[in-house]
Amino acid sequence: MKRSVIIAAAIFAVASSTGALAKGITDTIKSVDKKGDSITLMNGRVFKLPEKIEVERFKAGEKVRVNYSTTKAGRTTVSSIRPVM
Repeated sequence: MKRSVIIAAAIFAVASSTGALAKGITDTIKSVDKKGDSITLMNGRVFKLPEKIEVERFKAGEKVRVNYSTTKAGRTTVSSIRPVM
């Protein structure tokens, strides 16, 4: 019994030490910056898209779901973005 508790605690410690918290937001795109590879949502949030996601696929007025993570240092990384119907 003690061994399984220790193993569970160790797994939890490793999983929580990554420092990134996954989040998601659904909103409408206010503007697209093709040179800066970023989008601005209606709520004012700006997301810089990684190279694997082409900003040209999106346009102002399109409703999207942005999934991202934020590190403890405050750096935001977009993992996916998709249109919402």
